[in-house]
Amino acid sequence: MDTWPTMMRLAFPGVPYTPNKADQFVVLPNGSEVWFGGLDDKERVEKILGKEYATIYPNETSQIAYETILTLRTRLAQNITKVNGHRLPLKAYYDLNPVGRSHWTHREFVEGVRPDNGLPLPSGTRAWVQMNPADNPNLPPEYLEELETLPERQRQRFLDGKYLAEVPGTLWPIERMDATRVEKAPELTRIVVAVDPSGSDGAGGDSQGIIVAGKGVDGHAYILEDLTCRLSPAGWGRRAVEAYGRWKADLIVAEANYGGAMVESTIRTADQNAKVKLVKASRGKHVRAEPIAALYEEQADDRGEIIRPARAHHVGAFSDLEDQMAAFTTEGYQGAGSPDRADALVWALTELMLGEETTAQMFLSKSVRQKLKGNRA
Repeated sequence: MDTWPTMMRLAFPGVPYTPNKADQFVVLPNGSEVWFGGLDDKERVEKILGKEYATIYPNETSQIAYETILTLRTRLAQNITKVNGHRLPLKAYYDLNPVGRSHWTHREFVEGVRPDNGLPLPSGTRAWVQMNPADNPNLPPEYLEELETLPERQRQRFLDGKYLAEVPGTLWPIERMDATRVEKAPELTRIVVAVDPSGSDGAGGDSQGIIVAGKGVDGHAYILEDLTCRLSPAGWGRRAVEAYGRWKADLIVAEANYGGAMVESTIRTADQNAKVKLVKASRGKHVRAEPIAALYEEQADDRGEIIRPARAHHVGAFSDLEDQMAAFTTEGYQGAGSPDRADALVWALTELMLGEETTAQMFLSKSVRQKLKGNRA
């Protein structure tokens, strides 16, 4: 409602409109309505999902979860006849500063495939255009000069508008995640819901990472659902407990660094009978992530024959989660914001795949591990 008046004054000065500030929409002379809403909390999403639209336009799409986009598309259902008698085509527009090539927008619009399974989309249903700062005549030259001085990856993203390959030295190469992807998990022997809380009250700040994962009868781990959100403590607590019940999970694993008592209380308030295990991060994120990343990697002998397959799989595609994973390197997390989704994944797979003994030893030096192994022998 702040941007709209300025845009109308500059671009359409002769077109009147009537604003409704209470419900956040404007009415044009022909009766058409333009509604505004946020997608950053459950209440706002539900408000938007209560209506049907002829056009939708998510702004800064890289900040919106793919699950939310899919739900929003179900509202693109308004049947409107134009004054010439023809039906008004349904359209959706998306904008973003390009991120990693695993992002769903790259998969859909650049590669032309469905993000969840890689199957081709119907021809002619997607199109994309690249607009760079240099194409904008209103920007001062000093701004463009400053963008030229950015580090290479930032320059490619913000000046050239390029989708980026994964960060150099990533723990999770995109090709490796694709290679371990499956359509369906086998019978599961154990399921956990992992929570990476944040200090957010739901109005802003970091999201709360919530990942559901299971261990199959084959001994492999399977990522089943990404329920990451930005809600109040009561909101994310309910979300985690709902997943716990829906999946008939064995345990909720929650990081306690933001206050163990508060985290456990939040979950217990939603379900006092939920089984909760609090874990505390005593090492850097990338150090905790390294042994989990190794689960995605095949091991081969000197002849190139596989002696141990990858033991972690994604059931379908999780583009927002995988973008964060691709930004993890041995030097730390190279992405923007907090890796809430990836952190929750690490906690989930640590619980499922690394026993207490393994967890304690994974930070020891190679020589110490070999010595311990020799002593056991």
